[in-house]
Amino acid sequence: MAKLTVKQQRFVDEYLIDLNATQAAIRAGYSVKTAGVQGSRMLGNVKVQQAISEKMAARSRRTGVNQDRVVLELAKIAFVKMTDLVDDQGQIKTSAAEDDLACIESMKYKKSESDTGASVEREIKISSKLKALELLGKHLGMWNDKLDVNVTQPIVISGSGDLED
Repeated sequence: MAKLTVKQQRFVDEYLIDLNATQAAIRAGYSVKTAGVQGSRMLGNVKVQQAISEKMAARSRRTGVNQDRVVLELAKIAFVKMTDLVDDQGQIKTSAAEDDLACIESMKYKKSESDTGASVEREIKISSKLKALELLGKHLGMWNDKLDVNVTQPIVISGSGDLED
């Protein structure tokens, strides 16, 4: 890898925090006024791009977090069934799979006693299936909010005698 300047290295380190080029440029010491342009320029620099890629790959190896793992976790949430997790009494089934249990966002248990008897309230909330499906759909390119305006049409120029070389 080619050597980076001190400011370029600082930009790379700062960019990896939040993947925001403008904020990374500011934190790296560029002027707030020119940070947007400088951040874009830095991301266009081949040496900076290579350094960012190498550091992201190293972080992925170190943490075990990669695209496949994220997609698998989203799939767990998207396709979990509450009936696989909870019985008709509102209790977590002993037969629930570890992957399904990983989808639980929160659990609440409340026991109340009164003159008329005792009552138990249970609430088990799983992570948002809709959000997981939305993110998976985006990953698969299913929800394309962009309008493609690229049109391929031949252009015919007549009167070529008036054109110069």
